[in-house]
Amino acid sequence: MDITVIHEYSDTQIERMDIEGLARLVAEQEGKPDSTECSISFVTDEAIAELNQDYRGKEGPTDVLSFECDGLDDEFCAPEDGDCYQLGDIVIATDVAKRQCGEYGNTLEQEIELLCVHGMLHLCGWDHLEDDEALAMEARERELLDMWRGR
Repeated sequence: MDITVIHEYSDTQIERMDIEGLARLVAEQEGKPDSTECSISFVTDEAIAELNQDYRGKEGPTDVLSFECDGLDDEFCAPEDGDCYQLGDIVIATDVAKRQCGEYGNTLEQEIELLCVHGMLHLCGWDHLEDDEALAMEARERELLDMWRGR
């Protein structure tokens, strides 16, 4: 697996975290092929607000955005033949995550881990538009985070 972490706007605590390892765990647990590729970028509020407006039509910064690429059902992807599987891109707003720590009672590390898992699950096809979907996704997030933290 090729997980690229880009620190466009971050801090040393986040840069020391094993974001790549966490993303790899989620991809593996979600049954993604060894040829999976994805990127995770840490950006400013301004950068994510622009993406949020452009792609979701929503004003202002959000904590995390996911942009899915390939699906295993796509005719463009044949990972069994050695083709790379472009899972997609995750964008996390560093300062939004920091603000949410106080709001949700998480440490910065816990908040970043949650946002990473949340973004990865979106790339893997999970959603939370309906209440039952949200409950299932939150349960899966907890399961994966417990697995990660218990390693």
